[in-house]
Amino acid sequence: MPPRNDHRERTLVAPAICAGVGVHTGQRVRLAIRPAPTGTGIVFVRTDITDRDNRIVVSGDAVVDARLNTMIENAAGVRLSTIEHLMAAFCALGVSNAIVEVDGPELPILDGSALPFVQLLDRAGFRRQQAPVRYVEILEPIHVTDGDKHAALLPCDRYEMRFEIDFDNAVIGNQVVDFVVDEQTFRDEIMSARTFGFAHEVEALRQAGLARGGSLENAVVIDGDDILNPGGLRMEREFVRHKALDAIGDLYVLGAPLLGRYEGYKAGHAVNNLLVRALLNAPHAWREVVLEPELANVG
Repeated sequence: MPPRNDHRERTLVAPAICAGVGVHTGQRVRLAIRPAPTGTGIVFVRTDITDRDNRIVVSGDAVVDARLNTMIENAAGVRLSTIEHLMAAFCALGVSNAIVEVDGPELPILDGSALPFVQLLDRAGFRRQQAPVRYVEILEPIHVTDGDKHAALLPCDRYEMRFEIDFDNAVIGNQVVDFVVDEQTFRDEIMSARTFGFAHEVEALRQAGLARGGSLENAVVIDGDDILNPGGLRMEREFVRHKALDAIGDLYVLGAPLLGRYEGYKAGHAVNNLLVRALLNAPHAWREVVLEPELANVG
């Protein structure tokens, strides 16, 4: 495997293929992640749609719904939901370029974490590409607030993240993680953390046409002061670790890893996308850079 500190773009050696159900649609879908040339970025292709443009290029502007997941859409109105766990794996493993084919409206939820996606990518292998990685360097603080939820991007010479959640529930309560976002930390502390929800919310979600594929196989479910999953939690503070996982994926729609510090309090997909859009609307607050002394800064 190529070294990760050479600041070069990466793609896959071979296709990575899996199948599973979408957590909201309950529909079984097939996913194929394919190698892509330098400069491609992350592009999703809805292979079940053939009557119009079915390619969705990931960008901050492509996100059209972020209530319960991150949904992207192209100019032809083609949509795809729940991309955040795969995007987090791409970010942490340094995958800059990939074509992701999916034959349905939502990515498979698999076990509710990024672990199966990491395993899938590891089996496919990684190929170093010649182009340097472009980083989004935060130059000035950016803050967004939505009620009691808020998030910020702050200048920092590496990618750091602090996330805090505070639930009026004895199982969750107040939890904080603060870490450097790199491949090893992601593998050791973040990727296995599963999505979670409350039993009393499940029926309401299903009546709204959501969570049709949700189960104890792909989410931690809390009922009062009890965790319904037979195996309990996978790790200490699994809940906040999953929120951090989501944030890594939500921010990677920028198309490049960050040189900056993210701080989130009770933030979800919607607040994270507000932050992405606030950053894109403040060109003075960031620039693209490459981290090689012989290459000049770009931006």
